[in-house]
Amino acid sequence: MTGTDERYIRQTTLPEIGPEGQEQLARAGVLIAGAGGLGSVTALYLAAAGIGHIKIADHDSLEPSNLNRQIIHSEAFLGQPKVISAAGRMKALNSMIRVTPVQTRITSANIDALLDRVDIIVDGSDNYETRQVLNRASLRHGLPFVYAGVRGFDAMVSSFIPGKTACFECIVTGQNAPPVRVPGIVGPATGMAASFQAMETLKLILGIGKPLENRLIRISGLDMRIHCVNLSSNPQCKACGQICNPDKRL
Repeated sequence: MTGTDERYIRQTTLPEIGPEGQEQLARAGVLIAGAGGLGSVTALYLAAAGIGHIKIADHDSLEPSNLNRQIIHSEAFLGQPKVISAAGRMKALNSMIRVTPVQTRITSANIDALLDRVDIIVDGSDNYETRQVLNRASLRHGLPFVYAGVRGFDAMVSSFIPGKTACFECIVTGQNAPPVRVPGIVGPATGMAASFQAMETLKLILGIGKPLENRLIRISGLDMRIHCVNLSSNPQCKACGQICNPDKRL
């Protein structure tokens, strides 16, 4: 048994994955948009699973208030770029994968370059504007967009598949987006959401199971209840409406 075989044996034993599925993971490229609470846990799980190339993009540097939930980082990296801290931890966990840290604020001007050789977009952001950029890039490039949001003790997760499901902007618009402020967050809430995101990402790459297509999972941490809400496309959506009407532009 080679080192690679032994490393992933608990995954490849599963008939849904097997050696062929592990090779699919090794060939896959993922963009994690954000190295905060969501990105921390998702990045660690995807690195451990053997995703071949992970890009992680974030413009921030590590602050003490991040450490209650951003568990990919440590005190030793305070004041340093989050992406450098995250990339080092991912490579320490799995030296067999390729990690590309990109210290930048994700915008409509740079998102297309960030998606070169990427198969899936994973949302680790914390604001509507960045998610709108990710959503519209997802639609342009035909890439799945695995979304998550966290507030307080609660989390929600969904997967948006261009041409197949509602998009992020069908559900959340600038008018109904949460107000911009510093929210209270308990660390395990981000962990719950990010674990769901990592699972969704693996399923989408492997083509197994039933992804959260046109479904949104809501997790209430205080009373440990999980609700699944059905989603539907908005025919008036200014983003994904262009799939049915090519005259509409993003």
